[in-house]
Amino acid sequence: MAQIFYPSTNTISRVSILGAVFILAGLLWLIATLDYSNYSTEQDMVRQQPVPFSHEHHVGGLGIDCRYCHTSVEVSAFAGMPPTETCMNCHAYIWTESPVLAPVRDSFRTGQPLAWTRVYDLPDFVYFNHSIHVHKGIGCVTCHGRVDRMPLMRKAHSLQMQWCLQCHNEPERFVRPREFVFRMDWQLQEDQQTLGRQLAHEYNIHKLTTCYTCHR
Repeated sequence: MAQIFYPSTNTISRVSILGAVFILAGLLWLIATLDYSNYSTEQDMVRQQPVPFSHEHHVGGLGIDCRYCHTSVEVSAFAGMPPTETCMNCHAYIWTESPVLAPVRDSFRTGQPLAWTRVYDLPDFVYFNHSIHVHKGIGCVTCHGRVDRMPLMRKAHSLQMQWCLQCHNEPERFVRPREFVFRMDWQLQEDQQTLGRQLAHEYNIHKLTTCYTCHR
């Protein structure tokens, strides 16, 4: 009986299988790279806002406390966005004719809130409570970065689950005294592990890594 396949077919088959494995591995690597890229996480990307509000100027330059604008951060799951009246507490007297602040004046006159674009927008399947983290001694900087150095607000970290789990697995590495939660310039201490374990015990902090902690 005549041979159906040439001997070279075996070589072609092996090369094809090996090539398919490399292609599949390459696709998986590409998907993982895209998932962790700034394109996917929007980390360090500046979002378009109705007013180019500068945290660097207001927080770093003028020393305005986070809680002046984000009034509910200590008592609510949401930090809260400042109403136009909060802006006008100052801007009714300074920069009153600035073209940049025209949307603020229009909002105050009409009663229509400014349509801010959220920089930190977690998926609906993720539960996050600001007041709990503040109460446990997690500083604003830990998640939001040095906003006092940001001319325009941007996402400082990816906020992916792997990033969040760093703190949930080892809270002693990140916890700080409650009185310094809103301090932008507070640094992790040389004895952070010792301080962290002490504060974790004092603030009753546990390593919460079960799915239900965030996915409810």
